[in-house]
Order: sequence, then structure tokens, then C-alpha cells
Amino acid sequence: MTIEKKIIWNEFKDYFFITLGLLMYTIAFTVFLMPYQIVAGGVTGLSAIIYYATGFHLENTYIIINLILLVVALKLLGFKFMVKTIYAIFTLYFMLMFAQAIMPTQANGLPIKLLGEGQDFMSMVIGCMITGIALATVFLHNGSTGGTDIIAASVNKYHNVSLGSVLITADFCIIGSCMFFPQFGDYIERAHKVMFGFCVMAIENFVLDYVMNARRQSVQFMIFTEKWQEIANAIGTEMNHGVTILDGHGWYTGKQMKVLCILAKKNESVYIFRLIKMIDPNAFVSQSSVIGVYGEGFDEMKVKIKKSKSPLI
Repeated sequence: MTIEKKIIWNEFKDYFFITLGLLMYTIAFTVFLMPYQIVAGGVTGLSAIIYYATGFHLENTYIIINLILLVVALKLLGFKFMVKTIYAIFTLYFMLMFAQAIMPTQANGLPIKLLGEGQDFMSMVIGCMITGIALATVFLHNGSTGGTDIIAASVNKYHNVSLGSVLITADFCIIGSCMFFPQFGDYIERAHKVMFGFCVMAIENFVLDYVMNARRQSVQFMIFTEKWQEIANAIGTEMNHGVTILDGHGWYTGKQMKVLCILAKKNESVYIFRLIKMIDPNAFVSQSSVIGVYGEGFDEMKVKIKKSKSPLI
């Protein structure tokens, strides 16, 4: 496959999985969160709060807020950074509109309660698990749902504030705004909405982090074998993977031996074991999880270097 075709294929794959993630998010939000008036963070959550309180269509508020943020962000972050975000915003807008149009409704105009009356908490748990997986799918393929993500990226560009801190602050303010809408009932009922919103934020972020970290998790192999050259060649050619060869010395036997050291993604483990077993079933192999692997083929070192006059400081 040529470089051009590989780039096109990767872009197609990104847009496919971004669309899939947005579809999952739409289903979870429309089927499990909206019917029970469960609030969430982000622009979608703010749009839902306005919809519950005023009846103004959720998707319209969503697109209006995002268009305002896009105008600001295009100047700060540039068009190239925003292409997939723009795609995600408009795709989610039409998906939310279509989902609400086809869903049967209750007397109050909200979608029917699929799990029945009194199942608010269970519906929230199921909905948040799906939205967490959906957002992870979008983020893992270089996408963004816009909204508070745009705010976080803009703040992070000019200030040493982490994306997570900005997102949590924004979600806290959005969910807390329920206390100012008398349409949600008395203060007890409003506090109930806020507490549910904080549970949404906690479960969704937990699932999001779990999925993203599981996908990025890496492992280290130490392979002790007399057929080290064949195994190194197989891993290098079959998997296009780098292999480090170390010199080993057995204490008991006194024999010299080559040791293969390999850093790989966790989902590549089975294939590596299969190659080792095919070449040398008697190989001694240790596999260990590593906290992080940074560099070519793995994660980028996302740290800021302080500017200094001296390169040694």
C-alpha cells in the first residue's frame, strides 16, 4: 500500500469510527438520558437542560452554541485542527434531530421511558456507559464533539491549564445551573437533578478513561531463546515491529545468550506469542505491563518544556 493510499485509508477509518461513536452517543442520550430528564455536562447537557426547562429543541441549542464557539475557535486554533470537529458537530446535530423524530413520545413530549417508571438510576448507568464508550471511540480516532472541548483546547493553547481541569470546571457549572431553573421543581428536586448530573459526569469519565487507557495499554516482552535471530526476523517482518537485542549471561549454566526486548501494544500480545511458539515452543518468555511507552509508534510525550537561557537548566 502506497503512502497516499495509507493516508486516505486512515482518514476514512477515522471518519467511520467518529460517525459510529456519534451514533452510539445519540442512541444513549435519546433512549436512556432524555426520557428521565437526566442532565449531563458539555454543550449537549446544557442544551438538554434548556430543553427540559423551556421546550426549545435540544439540537437547535446545540448547533447555535457550537457555531458561536467555532467562530472563535477557527481564529484561535486554525481550520485544519477543526475539520473533524466541524464534521462531528453537524453529524451529531442531524442524528439528534432524526432520533427525536422517530422515537415514540410521552405526553410531555419527551421520548418514552424504555426501562419504565422509576428506573432513573439504572437508565443513567446504562446511558453513561454507552456515552463514555462513544466519546472514547471519537477521541481515539482524532475526533471531537465540539462544545466544551473547543473551550478546553483554546484555554490550553494560551495557558498552562490541563484539558481535564477545564472540562471538569465547565461540566460542574453546566450541571450546577439546574439550581437556577424553577421549572425543575423546588430546591430538593433541583438538588436531585444536580446529584444525578454529577453521577453522570463521574461514570461517563470513568468509562471514557478506562476505554482509552485499555486501548493504549502497552506491554514489554523479554524473550530468552536460542532461536533469537529467527524470532527477531519474524517480529520485524511480520509485524513491522522494532526489536532490541540484549546480551545475557546465565548464572547457573554460565552460558551466553541473546535476550529479545520488545515493547508492543497489549492487543498485539497474542500475535507475538503465536510467532514465538511457532519458531521455538521452548522459549522462556516474560510479559509485563508498563505504565507508559512514549516515542515513535506509541504515545507522544505531552509535557511542556520551560524556556531558559541555558540549555542545561
